[in-house]
Amino acid sequence: MEKTLKILNEEGMHARPAGAFVKVANEFKSAVEIRANGVTKNGKSIMGIMSLGLVKDSEITLVARGEDEAQALEKLAALVNNKFQV
Repeated sequence: MEKTLKILNEEGMHARPAGAFVKVANEFKSAVEIRANGVTKNGKSIMGIMSLGLVKDSEITLVARGEDEAQALEKLAALVNNKFQV
């Protein structure tokens, strides 16, 4: 399953939001990836996410594959759309 979103928070996806994303992603058994600018990174790796250099208004595609992929995408999309406010 996939979902395309935009980074809404002013600071982009720096260490704190990337950490929040990884924490939520690791709640699920499904594999989670983030695609941006033609590059795909593991959504459960803070360094991988930060290496994407995501800034405000960056378009990302979340990809989840596994037994709880729908729940993973729903919760991760809500996190992104809420500007990483947990």
